[in-house]
Amino acid sequence: MAAGKKVRNVAKKTKGRMKETTGEAVGNESLAAKGAREQMAGDAKQTVQKAKDTLKH
Repeated sequence: MAAGKKVRNVAKKTKGRMKETTGEAVGNESLAAKGAREQMAGDAKQTVQKAKDTLKH
C-alpha cells in the first residue's frame, strides 16, 4: 500500500473515532453517527487499497 494513502486512511479512521467518542460523551447522536461513518469509510478505503496491492503482486 502506498504510504501516503495508508496514512490518510488511518487518519480518517482516527478522526472518525474521535468524533464518535466526542459525540457520545456530549450526547450528540449526529456527531457520533458521523464519526462512525468516517471510520467505516476509512476501513473500506484501506481494504480496497490492500486488495489492489495484493493483485499487483
